[in-house]
Amino acid sequence: MDTISATNAIVTLDVPIPEVIWGWMITLNMWAKSIGTGVVLVGAYLLARYKDKVGDSLKIAIPVISFIFLNIFLLFTLLDLHQPLRMWHIFAYPHWTSAITVGAWMATLFTGIIFLLLIIAIRKVAISHKESVPKLCQKLAKVEFLDDELYSKLLKVAVVLAIPVTLYTATIMGEATARELWQTPTELVQMLLAALLAGSAVLLIVGNGWSYEVKKDLAIILGVSAFFSFIIYMGEYFFGHMKAEEVAATLKAVQEGGAYHYLFWVGQWIAFIIPMVLVYFSLKSKSSSLLNLASALAIIGLFLTKHVWLIIPQLIPLS
Repeated sequence: MDTISATNAIVTLDVPIPEVIWGWMITLNMWAKSIGTGVVLVGAYLLARYKDKVGDSLKIAIPVISFIFLNIFLLFTLLDLHQPLRMWHIFAYPHWTSAITVGAWMATLFTGIIFLLLIIAIRKVAISHKESVPKLCQKLAKVEFLDDELYSKLLKVAVVLAIPVTLYTATIMGEATARELWQTPTELVQMLLAALLAGSAVLLIVGNGWSYEVKKDLAIILGVSAFFSFIIYMGEYFFGHMKAEEVAATLKAVQEGGAYHYLFWVGQWIAFIIPMVLVYFSLKSKSSSLLNLASALAIIGLFLTKHVWLIIPQLIPLS
C-alpha cells in the first residue's frame, strides 16, 4: 500500500521567532533601489520625448544618481546577510530557482551597465572641459567608441533590466513564510509604483531649470504613482483582513493605535496624499517650488511607508 509522504512529516523545528529580522537596513535597501531604478526608467522616458530640452545634463544625471543609490542598495544587501563573506557563492554556485540568486545576478549586471553609462558621461564632461579635468579623464576623452550611440544602446538595456531589478524583491517578500500581508502580485505593483514615484521626484529636484513642459510630465508621473500607491495601501488596510486571520492580526498594528498606527498614517500623508495635492495645485499655478516640496516629501514619505509595511508583518512571532 502506498503512503503519502506528507502524512509522515516530522517536525524538526517548531520555535517562535519573537523579533523583527528585516529592519531598517532592508527598508533602506528597497528605498535606494527604487531611486536607482526609477531614475533610469523615468529618465529614459524624458530622453526619448524631450531629448533637445533636457540636454546632456540628464545624460549625466541618470548614471550618477542611479550608480550612487544602486551601490547603497547593494551595500546594505550585503551587510544584512548572515554570512556576507560567502556572497560569492551566489555567483560561483548559483541556484536559479532562488529569487535571491536571480536578483543578485540581474542587479550586478544592471549596476555594471550603469557604470559604463557613467564612464561615457564622464568622457562627455572631459571633452567639454579638457583643460580642467584630471589626466585620466583627458585620456578617457580620447576613447572614441564611448559615444552617444553606445550610451543610447546601453540605456535601452538598462531600462529592460531596471524592471526586474526593481520587482524581484516583491518575489522574495511573497516567499516569506507566514507573512500573508506580503502578496507577490500586489507587491510587484507597489515596487514599480515606488520606482516611478522616486524617479520622478528625484528628477524634479535635479532638473529644477528644465522647462515647464518637462516638469509637467514628471509631475503627472509623480501624482499618478502616488495616487495608485495610496489606493493599493488603502485596499490592503480596509480589506486585507479578508485574506487570512494572520493578516487581520497584523493590520491591528496600524488600526488600533500605537507607534505603527501613527507612523503608517504619517507615511501615507507625506508620501502620497500631500504630494498629490501639491502636484494638483502646482499644475494649476505652474509653481516649481510646490513641485520641489512635493518631490522631497514623496522621497521621505516613501521610506516611512516602506518601513512600516516591512515591519508590521514581522510583529507576530512565527511558530
